[in-house]
Amino acid sequence: MSRHEEIDLTAIRTMSVSKRPTKVRIEQFAPAPDPDATIATLDQFLPDILSGAALRELIQRWVLARASNRPAVAMLGGHVIKTGVQRPFLSLLDAGAFTAVAMNGAAALHDFEVALFGTTSEPVEETLVGGDFGMVEETPVLMNQAIRDGVAKGLGMGEALGEFLLEADAPHASLSLLAQGAQRGIPTTVHVAIGTDTIHTHRSFDGASTGEATHRDFRIFAAALRDLEDGVVLNFGSAVILPEVFLKALSTVRNLGHPASRFVAASFDQIRHYRPDKNVLERPTRSGGTGHAFVGPHELWIPLLAALYLGRAPRIAP
Repeated sequence: MSRHEEIDLTAIRTMSVSKRPTKVRIEQFAPAPDPDATIATLDQFLPDILSGAALRELIQRWVLARASNRPAVAMLGGHVIKTGVQRPFLSLLDAGAFTAVAMNGAAALHDFEVALFGTTSEPVEETLVGGDFGMVEETPVLMNQAIRDGVAKGLGMGEALGEFLLEADAPHASLSLLAQGAQRGIPTTVHVAIGTDTIHTHRSFDGASTGEATHRDFRIFAAALRDLEDGVVLNFGSAVILPEVFLKALSTVRNLGHPASRFVAASFDQIRHYRPDKNVLERPTRSGGTGHAFVGPHELWIPLLAALYLGRAPRIAP
């Protein structure tokens, strides 16, 4: 017999399972797949639980927002551009799914290279050893020239880069979000922290022009958030820069008296990060919105989202 006292369980109070609160019901379970169904109906075959329910809500709110002429903003990190999702993303632009696109400096650089050269993304581990990482000649010369010329014309960085690609008749401009944003007249902004992008190490770099161009884009981005009420914000793969920019831009428009509290926000990335969770999903939606986090590779999520959205949404001119 044990030398230690044991708690007496005979006095435990219980309840009927019929009275117990529960979170899962069989009505929420996924139906069997239909081999004849299209990818655009995939969400109908997901359980109405956790991410399945969240994805269904996001698509419904996104479609409703655009049908009601409410804003839908996409924010892109650099890795997104390297996953080959340009055509699905551009199909969303064609359908009027987004009213503004914001990207960090890495995303702009990769997009710019894709448009001009059809290639991007160097092997960092190999080139860093000898100090060759980021030391190409053409990309910084052309990007820095485009930014300087754009500032002289009163353009933000995104529009300056997009217009440059169009005027240069870049061979792959049809796959460039910068070029296509400029061509469609969609606010496409670039938000950089000086020192984070390889073009900042080149002798052609002009910090004053870059600072002016990216600050103008901050103001353009903030203007795109003025009517965010009942809109949608989707963050794809930016772990730091864009969540921080978004938080400051949102505070700015609220300070100026614009209602921007009741909206749905979602973040898509390969892992969950502190700043997207706090600065996109939680803090901004605390006064009436909703935030969802989805984990997985961009090369799967963005084509899937495009199929789900396009399968339901009326075509809206961008």
